[in-house]
Amino acid sequence: MPDLATPNLPSRDFDATVQFFTKFGFECGYRADNWMILHRGPKGSRAVLEFFPYPDLNPLESSFGACIRLDDLAEMVAQIEAAGVPDTRTGYPRIHPPQKEASGLTIAYLTDPDGSLLRLIQND
Repeated sequence: MPDLATPNLPSRDFDATVQFFTKFGFECGYRADNWMILHRGPKGSRAVLEFFPYPDLNPLESSFGACIRLDDLAEMVAQIEAAGVPDTRTGYPRIHPPQKEASGLTIAYLTDPDGSLLRLIQND
């Protein structure tokens, strides 16, 4: 398995976090009272998100975020839209559809219910 770094993000409620992310193909790989790990995709090339409890987090004040690099950004965005996540500029959760950025990367922006910003980046 190649080296792997995983973001550590806050969760006000692990049950709500699992319910949100499983709509987009994530599965719970580990869960305890103080830590949870979700993963998506086959071993060796999977996206992994780790969560710690933060019950008093105010999503409006969250500065947590991560990048998820995907082989099929369009599929992920379709799953997010099918789950009813709105394309809006305010509120939580929300999605901003993919765009080609000045960097040359195609990126969509997903804000989860806890205010964490996930940059969804198409692999080249």
